[in-house]
Amino acid sequence: MVRLILNTARSLALKIASYGVMHLVVAILVAYALTRDWRLALAVGMVEPFFQTIAYSIHDRVWHRIERRKRLTGFEETAEAFTARLELMDAREQARSHGHTAHSHALPTSFKQVALKTMTYGVMHFVVAVTVAYAITRDIRIALAIGIVEPLVQTLFFTVHDHVWSRIEARRAKKSKDLAAA
Repeated sequence: MVRLILNTARSLALKIASYGVMHLVVAILVAYALTRDWRLALAVGMVEPFFQTIAYSIHDRVWHRIERRKRLTGFEETAEAFTARLELMDAREQARSHGHTAHSHALPTSFKQVALKTMTYGVMHFVVAVTVAYAITRDIRIALAIGIVEPLVQTLFFTVHDHVWSRIEARRAKKSKDLAAA
């Protein structure tokens, strides 16, 4: 049980760290393309991803709650999400525990839900990017340019990042299921 908890925490930490690295590289390159000044690009590129990673973590947690809010309440949802994530509760047990057909605790699968999650990420990213860029450059035009271009590029990379991690989690779940069945 402890090993499963540690593996889940490790996976979440790796997801957040990989997002941070991806964001750092893209932010520096976009800031340089817009300013043609490596000092400003490095400053924006180093500070902005730090705040975006915090915002991303909050965004991801909020969406986790939104995706499941109509299914259960409070303690039941937390307990079920935790046990389902650790694969201690199978679909039959989930259905029995709260009286409806089982559901997955994976990332969103409907196009509408993925699109909405991506759009809210883009808005959040814009606000953080403009705020940080303006604080560093003190130039509203550069801050708005960075705030518009950088989040568009990052939103594309976010969608790819989320998709890659969905596949990684699905692969791990399948591997665990296959090992349990063997």
